[in-house]
Amino acid sequence: MNVKRIRLDSGLDLKDSLESLSRDSNINGFILGVVGDLSKATIQCPGNNKASTLNGHLEIISLNGSLSSGSVHLHLSVSDGECHVWGGHLESGSIVHKGADILIGLLQEQSSLAENITTSINNDVASPLQVAVLPNCPWSKRIIRLLSSGEIPYNIISVEEESTFINIKNITGSSTFPQVFIKGKYIGGYDQFLKLYTSGQL
Repeated sequence: MNVKRIRLDSGLDLKDSLESLSRDSNINGFILGVVGDLSKATIQCPGNNKASTLNGHLEIISLNGSLSSGSVHLHLSVSDGECHVWGGHLESGSIVHKGADILIGLLQEQSSLAENITTSINNDVASPLQVAVLPNCPWSKRIIRLLSSGEIPYNIISVEEESTFINIKNITGSSTFPQVFIKGKYIGGYDQFLKLYTSGQL
């Protein structure tokens, strides 16, 4: 993972600036840290469909979330002069006061990631059975337990990043997991795998 440091000057819109940066520089990543302040914060609080606005000298306490090819999903918390802390979904209209220094963790470019996934699926000779799984998916856990109890060589592709999820979905056209590949060919999910497994066709 690479890290990019950016500086936002006084008067810039925090959300709009990060969206522009992500779009213009094709940045996919997530916020690692921030130091700075705002003169105005616009946030949407949980359970409230209307944005709230805070004015004054506001210290940024945290900024968390992701950037992906021109869109951002960010949560902001700020403190006012009496150390009251406010937080919610970052909206446009949050204006930098003196400045903001932001560290962004850069994810691997999606095109390269897609190539790596495709290469892994097609070229793993030692394990022609490739299984893409979601860490907290009960069906993914079930197929791993089943494979662990047998003698069939296999390789697990753990889908932990949104970019990995998107690229595998682009390959198979499916958004459900697990996803099973045999010698580079997508055969389906758990049910399709189980039929082959129980019939001895693997």
